[in-house]
Amino acid sequence: MKSIFRALALSLVCTLLLACATTNPQNDLTRIDVGSDNLVWIDVRSDEEYQEQHFEGAINIEYTEILEGVANLDKDTEILLYCGSGRRAGIALEALQAQGFTNVTNRGGLVDVLEQQTN
Repeated sequence: MKSIFRALALSLVCTLLLACATTNPQNDLTRIDVGSDNLVWIDVRSDEEYQEQHFEGAINIEYTEILEGVANLDKDTEILLYCGSGRRAGIALEALQAQGFTNVTNRGGLVDVLEQQTN
């Protein structure tokens, strides 16, 4: 009887976990839209930070997953990175450059990016 109860409880937990998992279309790494200007804005902050506020048109790829996230991009694509302060964007920039990406820029923090776009 205990084993049946455990199996049902485990099944319920798994179902709840799957139901709570959200799919963020901004994280669909197979569909990065480079656009006609061959430019991609990437927000390397956490999904939670991205959901609070982000630069319009930016996709969200956490800096720890940047190499997997851009695997389908041409190495000459212009990639503009930002985060909260510029530190995580710097880490992502170094990782991308080490993999041969040639046109990557750290644009700093979100506040910097938003200010630059309004000027």
